Amino acid sequence: MPIKWSAVKVIESMDEVEHQIVLAEQFLDQAKLLAGQSIGIANLPDYMKQRIRRVAYTIDRTSEIREAITSVRNTIPDGAVEEEREAGRYGSQQQLV
Repeated sequence: MPIKWSAVKVIESMDEVEHQIVLAEQFLDQAKLLAGQSIGIANLPDYMKQRIRRVAYTIDRTSEIREAITSVRNTIPDGAVEEEREAGRYGSQQQLV
């Protein structure tokens, strides 16, 4: 049974999302470094250090974004992208979402 939404558009959208994540990673790496350095602030109480460590931990979780993107890609039915491209549906005027 053919799908009624565009598998190609979903794949392309996830490619764009992943590209933005790649661009953001350099900034996130810098933010994590800065958070780590702030733990060394003189006389910083432990409760503040814990919260700053949580910031660094949360920044590290960007790998979960990549896993979510992979999950979207893996959920597309086998052969749907190829079938859509062969059928020329992608290039048609039909609005698929």
